[in-house]
Amino acid sequence: MHKTITRPSVTKTVGIYGGSFNPVHTGHLIVASYIAQWSEVDEVWLMLSPLNPFKAKDPELIDAEAREEMLRIAVEGNDILGICDEQLSMPVPSYTIDTLDALSARHPDTHFKCIIGSDSWKGFSGWKDYSRIISEYGVIIYPRPGYEVNPAELPEGVALVPAPCVDISSTFVRKAVREGKDVSYFVPDDVADYIAANRLYKNNHANYDITDK
Repeated sequence: MHKTITRPSVTKTVGIYGGSFNPVHTGHLIVASYIAQWSEVDEVWLMLSPLNPFKAKDPELIDAEAREEMLRIAVEGNDILGICDEQLSMPVPSYTIDTLDALSARHPDTHFKCIIGSDSWKGFSGWKDYSRIISEYGVIIYPRPGYEVNPAELPEGVALVPAPCVDISSTFVRKAVREGKDVSYFVPDDVADYIAANRLYKNNHANYDITDK
């Protein structure tokens, strides 16, 4: 049986926004920035997920090192956004509840909340120990196109925030890069420069080695 973690006085609340970020784009950052400023959390950490347990391995998924570097570039100098690499050292597939428990043990003065899109909420009951995520940590839902959520039907511990719904996907960005399009405004300028400098997403090779030039 799971033993509830006993914590000292909590000094801040951090929202954990997980994703493959392949690559991180403006839509991700708008959601993260909105939640960090217009919800009950003090900061949002973008957590790189090496592999989604609900998805087959994406043949276009580049190595975690490159994706993490793009995240670092995207949030550099931002006091309310950070990155979290907790899952990179965990067994694959990694589950949200295990990650939240590990983070809470590592940062006992911080309360963590799980951030998900409304599309993920539809299947949330299939997540490992989903009820514990809600009761012990809490869930923040942001809107996704085509997935409506009725706030009145949400259980205690789950909140819907009216973050701007920006319909940009990493798939779109990768396709644009392959086609030689300018991805300025879709990703931060420094991220676009990193993608170009390392020739990322030019080919459909998983685990693309950024040192292989």
